[in-house]
Amino acid sequence: MEQYLYKLRLKAHFLERESWTQTEEEIISRHFARLKEYTEEGKVILAGRTLNDDDTGFGIVIFEAENKTSAEQFMRDDPAISEGMMEGELFPYRVALMREGKSR
Repeated sequence: MEQYLYKLRLKAHFLERESWTQTEEEIISRHFARLKEYTEEGKVILAGRTLNDDDTGFGIVIFEAENKTSAEQFMRDDPAISEGMMEGELFPYRVALMREGKSR
């Protein structure tokens, strides 16, 4: 298996969380549930986001895939991307060091 990272950015008109409707809340809920499921299955190594809520904010997902094609498909299938809330950018990646233990 190869490792990949995709970087997520909210599209500009979704930066103000107060303007989200129930639809956007549901998309993000499905996005999070999917990442949680794949983390529990061992496919996702790490997922998280910066805490700044302006246009410099972003999230990352580090995961394993068989090849670039399957990695691209995995990224495109993320509800936040497939339903148009976020843009994703894929990179080949290799984890060099990782601490043991649980995250917060």
